[in-house]
Amino acid sequence: MAKNSVKMTELPANLTLLEAAVAISRKLLPRPPRLTPGWCAAVASILEATARKPGNVSPDKNFTDLSYDDLCNAALAMVPALDHGKTTSLGKMIKDAVTRSRSKTQSNANLGIIIAISPLAAASTSPGNSLRAADADTAIERCTTQDSLNIYDAIKLSTAESLSKRDSYDIRGPAPESIQQAMQYAATTEPTDSIAALWASGYQSLWDGLVSDLQHNELHGAAWEQSIIFTALAQLARTPDSLIIRRHGREKAEQISSEATLLLELPHDNRTTAIEAFDWRLRHPCRINPGTTADLVAAALYVHLWNSTFHELF
Repeated sequence: MAKNSVKMTELPANLTLLEAAVAISRKLLPRPPRLTPGWCAAVASILEATARKPGNVSPDKNFTDLSYDDLCNAALAMVPALDHGKTTSLGKMIKDAVTRSRSKTQSNANLGIIIAISPLAAASTSPGNSLRAADADTAIERCTTQDSLNIYDAIKLSTAESLSKRDSYDIRGPAPESIQQAMQYAATTEPTDSIAALWASGYQSLWDGLVSDLQHNELHGAAWEQSIIFTALAQLARTPDSLIIRRHGREKAEQISSEATLLLELPHDNRTTAIEAFDWRLRHPCRINPGTTADLVAAALYVHLWNSTFHELF
């Protein structure tokens, strides 16, 4: 990503989440004079990618088809689209964000993040006004048939070839009249999708799970990277990862969730080596990427930052 790259070695290990977010924001010049939804989403996405979460891309661990710079480029590219929540529809926001992101990277870098964060960005009014789960739900409820068309176009543009074929609401077919119905189907029919579940059942589960995890870790003194890693493991332990289910089957995804549960049962001082070993197993002999979990962590970081004093430190 050239001059905008935010390397792990440039973020001191002892920073809090807010301090790390501020450090990232100050490296990515020029930034807006005030915090905007798009900028908050970019910082959350880069912060998530910078943490060395097991099995995911990080500054020193790339995939052959996806790099850390890809994630950073895509995060910055989506900013203008996510800043138009007050003047555009949710479907158009998503399509615009995907189009802009794909123009900066050859891979599907952040489709899941865009779909997860867009309702949050659309519901964000001004920094300092607390964002609620119900606000994101309301943004989704306003979706029309045209929004459904735009969202299907965005998914097709990004990653249609990698998605499993479904008996109903298949992405290769025509867009449905109701995007909510399509998301409900994807959330409850194998291979199930956790981001679709947010759209179908409401964003309160994000607050109850990952947002609460981030707050808990921060309250108990965890530094920024540790907080993100522990939050990702907690989500992985709670819910088998959608991307792993799709690519490797539910049995493998549940096995990975069980391993994450065991890691969290270890004393904090004993986790580092065990997490490194877990990360190695997720990369060898083949890639088992908990990519949906990473997308949900980014969405939770958005909420955490927007509802915190980040705007005051910004």
